[in-house]
Amino acid sequence: MKHLSRFLVASLLIMVIGSVNAQDKNNPWAISAGVNGIDTYPVGEPARNSVTNEELRGNVFEEFFNVNDHWNIVPSVSYINISRYIGDGFIVGVTGTLNRIENLGDFSPVNELQHYAVDGVVSYSLKELINSSWLDPHLNVGAGYTWLDSQLTGGTPGFGTANAGAGFRFWFTENFNLGLQSTYKHAFEDEGVKHFQHVASIGFSFGGKDTDGDGIYDKDDACPEVAGLPEFDGCPDSDGDGIQDSKDACPTVAGVAEFEGCPDTDGDGIPDPKDACPTVAGVAALGGCPDADGDGIKDADDQCPNEAGPRANNGCPYQDKDNDGVLDKDDECPEVAGTVANNGCPEVSVEVLNELNVQFKSVLFDYNKASIRTESYSTLDNVASIMQEYPTTRFLIEGHTDDRGRDAYNLNLSNERAASVRSYLTGKGIAASRLESKGFGEARPVASNKTAAGRQENRRVELSILEQ
Repeated sequence: MKHLSRFLVASLLIMVIGSVNAQDKNNPWAISAGVNGIDTYPVGEPARNSVTNEELRGNVFEEFFNVNDHWNIVPSVSYINISRYIGDGFIVGVTGTLNRIENLGDFSPVNELQHYAVDGVVSYSLKELINSSWLDPHLNVGAGYTWLDSQLTGGTPGFGTANAGAGFRFWFTENFNLGLQSTYKHAFEDEGVKHFQHVASIGFSFGGKDTDGDGIYDKDDACPEVAGLPEFDGCPDSDGDGIQDSKDACPTVAGVAEFEGCPDTDGDGIPDPKDACPTVAGVAALGGCPDADGDGIKDADDQCPNEAGPRANNGCPYQDKDNDGVLDKDDECPEVAGTVANNGCPEVSVEVLNELNVQFKSVLFDYNKASIRTESYSTLDNVASIMQEYPTTRFLIEGHTDDRGRDAYNLNLSNERAASVRSYLTGKGIAASRLESKGFGEARPVASNKTAAGRQENRRVELSILEQ
């Protein structure tokens, strides 16, 4: 029990000294140190000491855990292993051990035998196979050479061994483990001693490189130069929105996946980088800006944002100041009510035209001349005033005569008299483009030229409406 206690104390001491991340491609190197125990008894081929009749060997695995009678333990660091992970769960390494053999089976030599061994080991980890994060069972095979010093033999005879074993590593942190294993060493030479070697050790894996210090080794880090997160294979998510920077159109501002990591501050369904008005909800057609009156013009450019109007009028509705049903933009007479047919301007009615012609009947000319007599000026002034009320109406001033005199003379006189009236009216502010004059001579009588009264009626100036 003394030796077992020493073995367990040493194991517990090792656990206190350090505890592992699994040895893998990120931490390919490992070093382990611990204590070993050698048992020469449960190796098969039972034999006894010919002198003392004490059992030297028993059957395979017989009394395998008889620590007090069979195990040889040095209560100090007596095992060291250096190994490297080579991939797919395989690890290769070199082990060195020392021990002091006090028991060969049930036989205790008078002189302790110094034991030294160097072994090459190939180990296969089952950790990934069982999908464990901390339990790491493993199998190992190898070969080595053992020296067993004895005063009885007068030297340090050595012998080769073929080794096979199994064990467990218990990973407590990312780089430390506790290892327990048993290895059978088969000696092929006559001087060799077959034996089991049991080991308790601590291991430390190292060699992994983490340039950005994010806890993800460069081999597994998609962004080895920039600290990142495990869920993004070591790449960063600067704004913490759950979208890694390389896939985030707005890596410094938290957003949503729907908009490739960009925010939509006003919630209008348009991400801020594409929103001309990111803090006020708007419509896509206007780049995310609002259009309160729905006239297709964003409020910032709309002079009447709360009243729909055309773009041509800066977003304001067109007015109809004279309420004639013709919008001011189309109304040639926006201040005066008119008709739609006359583009918003008033039309000369038959009654008005008749009234004008009644007044024209009192217009007098000097005898046999085209000059207007002064007493007719007031009549023409009144006619001009009425014409001003119909600013788009065009008039034809007609000159007529009776049949006395030659036809050519009468035609010329009628032309000149109509032209005189036109000239007077333009002088009163009527646009010349609105007035035409024409003489008809004696061709259009309205009464009989056989009487003085009839001839008087035929000598006249009349108005008619010209087509627009």
